[in-house]
Amino acid sequence: MSDASRVDDAPERDLHRAKASPQARFSPIWIVPIVAILIGAWLVYDNYRSRGPQVTLVMSNAEGIEAGSTLIKTRNVEVGRVERVNLSEDLSTAVITARMSPDSDAMLVEDSRFWVVKPRVGREGISGLGTVLSGAFIQLEPGSSDTASREFEVSDKPPVAPAGAAGLRINLVSQLGNSLRVGDPVTYQGYTVGRVEDATFDAQTRRMQHRVFIEAPYDTLVTDSTRFWSASGIDLRLDSEGFRVNVESFEALLGGGVTFGVPEDLPLGRQVEADVTFNLYPDEDSARQGTFNRYLEYVLLVDDSVRGLSRGAPVEFRGVRVGTVAAVPWNFNAPQPEGRSGFSIPVLVRIEPQRLGIENQEIQLDEWRERFDRLFGLGLRASLKSGNLLTGALFVDLNFQRDLADQHVAETFAEKTVFPTTSGGFALIEAQVTDLLAKLNGLEIEPLLAGLDRNLAASEAMLGEVRALSASLQGMLEDPATREVPGNLNATLQELQATLQGLSPDSTAYQELTTAVGRLERLMRDLQPVARTLSDNPRALLFDSLDTEDPQPRAPRRD
Repeated sequence: MSDASRVDDAPERDLHRAKASPQARFSPIWIVPIVAILIGAWLVYDNYRSRGPQVTLVMSNAEGIEAGSTLIKTRNVEVGRVERVNLSEDLSTAVITARMSPDSDAMLVEDSRFWVVKPRVGREGISGLGTVLSGAFIQLEPGSSDTASREFEVSDKPPVAPAGAAGLRINLVSQLGNSLRVGDPVTYQGYTVGRVEDATFDAQTRRMQHRVFIEAPYDTLVTDSTRFWSASGIDLRLDSEGFRVNVESFEALLGGGVTFGVPEDLPLGRQVEADVTFNLYPDEDSARQGTFNRYLEYVLLVDDSVRGLSRGAPVEFRGVRVGTVAAVPWNFNAPQPEGRSGFSIPVLVRIEPQRLGIENQEIQLDEWRERFDRLFGLGLRASLKSGNLLTGALFVDLNFQRDLADQHVAETFAEKTVFPTTSGGFALIEAQVTDLLAKLNGLEIEPLLAGLDRNLAASEAMLGEVRALSASLQGMLEDPATREVPGNLNATLQELQATLQGLSPDSTAYQELTTAVGRLERLMRDLQPVARTLSDNPRALLFDSLDTEDPQPRAPRRD
């Protein structure tokens, strides 16, 4: 066979040979790519199986967040990493896509919280210093809910209290626009017992809504009688009740806060449940005032000046506070009652029976109104008096004017009962001073001045005589003879002392005097019979015998 025929028959031989042995179709060279494909598929499957869930985090500002490097941690353990950082469709927020670890499904529930940890300097101190070198990271606090979630909001600040912390969360409602901020302390008698968690403004009600967390075991201090008020750090007041200074904690002194307590006039009350709402008062006095919710309203028509009388001033009865000034002035444009000659300033006051220690009893306002109507007929009147001479602050004083008891006429002003008033305080003093000046003007001054001139002239003459007498005394005191008087007096006293020493019991003169006295005594004893005889018969001094007859006068004999 030729070479050409062998070449032409080669393909047929190969085809025949392939049909004869089917195993020759699978070449061993295909084993390597097949194994590589299987290994790759296994790696892809294993990688997909080992990947954790993907979460979407929304925050207002992505400062410090970097894709591929920023970590997500829980208790300083890495549980995820940021993959992408994008803007939202409306460009209002930053959207972060993060990949979590495979075992983090249990932590991704609807009440889990995320926040950015970075260096901060605040009233609580310095925090996040560990991120200065490592960079900011996102902190995850697992929640306790059973509902899973894959989208969360990231806060720029750490939460005030952990989600599972023991305590009480309540709501505070106030009209204080910027009085509280998130993180401000909540104090009780100066001790910090909680924090402000949230502060939002409700545009519909135009009021501030505050969320407050009270730590356990201090949550038992919050009862239905508790009152909350703003703590401004230093409360300095100078009003009709005097000068007062109230200082809260040092933290509240720097940034403010809120404090609470139970007023002295109220019982402790019962412990409240979570999410209850309280009013937040601007100060402690306002909080105390809020407890007096049962009151009578009256209008004072004041004829005197109301300068110094302000809202919140006390209404007192003989020093006991029984009410509060509600408005100065009140409803100024309302018509005055008929029969009044002048224009009076209307002042709205509240009579609060709860201030009298009967807050635990049921108060019947109708009975109190009838009681005051009877007291008006007995002379009860209101007047303005000065409570502080330094500031000029006034208060309303209630007292009885017995001379006005029969002059009360019931009046109303803007559909409210008028509380009868009388002038008092500086107005009364002014009237008295005016009367005094009128009396002084009626006095005849010229005769009084003439008499005063005469008295002054007499006083001047008397002063001249006093001066002359003083000069004479001065000359006498300066005379040498007068100066020798003390020496002569001393010499005389010395001589008298020597004389008295000569009369001592041991001296001769004293003994002679004693002897003479003894002789005189004996002589007196001897003379006692003679004296007794003369006392009985005075003739014994002339006649030797008392029995002789009286002699007869006879003429001499003449021889």
